[in-house]
Amino acid sequence: MTRLLHHWLRDQAEARPRSIAVAMGEQTLDYGDLDRSSSQLAHLLREAGVRRGDRLGLALDKSPTAITAILAVLKADAVYVPLDVASPPARLARILRVAEPRLSLVDARGGRMLSSLRSEEEGGDARPVVWLDKEPVTLQGLEVCGRLQDLDALPVTAPEEANRADDAAHILFTSGSTGLPKGVVIRHSSVVRFIEWAVSHFGIGPDDRVSQHSPLHFDLSTLDIYGSLAAGAELHLVPPALSLLPHRLADFIRSASLTQWFSVPSLLTYMARFDVLSPGDFPSLRRLLWCGEVMPTTTLVHWMARLPHVAFTNLYGPTETTIASSFHTLREPPADERAPIPIGRPCPGEELLVLGPDLGPVPAGEVGEIFIRGVGVSPGYFRDPERTEAAFIPDPGSAEPGSRIYRTGDLGRVDEDGLFYFVGRADTQVKSRGYRIELGEVESALATLTYLRESAVVAVADDGFAGATLCCGYVSPDLAVCPSSIRKDLVRLLPPYMLPARFRRYEGLPRNANGKIDRRGLQEAFARDGGDA
Repeated sequence: MTRLLHHWLRDQAEARPRSIAVAMGEQTLDYGDLDRSSSQLAHLLREAGVRRGDRLGLALDKSPTAITAILAVLKADAVYVPLDVASPPARLARILRVAEPRLSLVDARGGRMLSSLRSEEEGGDARPVVWLDKEPVTLQGLEVCGRLQDLDALPVTAPEEANRADDAAHILFTSGSTGLPKGVVIRHSSVVRFIEWAVSHFGIGPDDRVSQHSPLHFDLSTLDIYGSLAAGAELHLVPPALSLLPHRLADFIRSASLTQWFSVPSLLTYMARFDVLSPGDFPSLRRLLWCGEVMPTTTLVHWMARLPHVAFTNLYGPTETTIASSFHTLREPPADERAPIPIGRPCPGEELLVLGPDLGPVPAGEVGEIFIRGVGVSPGYFRDPERTEAAFIPDPGSAEPGSRIYRTGDLGRVDEDGLFYFVGRADTQVKSRGYRIELGEVESALATLTYLRESAVVAVADDGFAGATLCCGYVSPDLAVCPSSIRKDLVRLLPPYMLPARFRRYEGLPRNANGKIDRRGLQEAFARDGGDA
């Protein structure tokens, strides 16, 4: 039988209809209600003209209604395209031009965003939307195809479906190296394969209370949502505002009695630097997962020392290979705070390859570029054949026609035991004053300076001898900390040629929509005015 993502909801609604499926504050939906309301919304979408393979925009704040909308789109045989309403208007306009959604599901905030974009465009029809907010519609430039109050009159069982396992489930737009967003197409089958493994491997079950911290347009949310549905667990949506309030975020984990936490490492570093954890904290927590960035080893040691009852797992993989392609669980804290954390071994159905410039394998221990083959590899970027061809290349190790591998742009190595390590980005290995420098190594040294809450290093092009100037953005509550004091401590950890030449103090490092450090923004700031020497 074909397994599609929303089938897990159907199964749980039959097995445990009164169990909580989604919670956000006082608002909850049980599995029966979530199944019924998403089926009703799917019928509304069909009545609005949605057909198999149509793209539908999601301009919704994180909420149980947003989870309902995601499942309704899938039940309608369509493809959801999450939209970050906080993104710059020009970026959103570009995504809408590429995706061409038949319609968008919106709340009041998302509707205002689409209305604003429509008012800036010349001519054309109003944007079709389904209005999923209790507020009345008062916005210009929108064609309302359905409303929240229309659902009660519609059938509570899912409409007939025609989708297959290899059909697209969603398109996630990520930042491209050119600054133009790329729409990564993710299939039902790829998500199903990963979720089935993750639920089994981590032992996620109906008694779990799972965090949903990442925004819905970020691929980490895919594991949160579908892992919970597959296991019959409770999904607890984390209010986005808490990410700026580390003590309240810790209180949320305690009060919700979460058993699983999954986020980018930046957030964990932020919480560690504010020292919000006490020994034996979060007694209900069983597992902590991270992905999307390098976890500073000092941060991991901090967390593991305080939560000895928790299993810590590093997941690695770009959006283009569906959530993650490798994993590594640590049983005890690293002895050396400068030692890198492995990205581990491939998940079932995946294979990591470390290749040289000739696309041949490099010997164990040597650095090459990481390529990925397997069931998670995306079919490519939506309506972008040129960038698809550049990133998804013919598999040199396969005789099967059409077989492809994904070029990650990450540098890595594999040891004699088959354990993989991330070394850095191919575009973050820079040459300065004649030396090749990996920016991640500089950041690892900065992470050991306890008076820094956050830090990041970028390279800015230099027309002179240096080739590239290393620049450091940092956050410290101690106003006495200055570039000279940081440099003085780094001298003990790094050779002189690896020391940043320019510094900039921040109240908080700039971040992109996924919560990762905005390195492009840091580069532009240093290029604009240089920073402090």
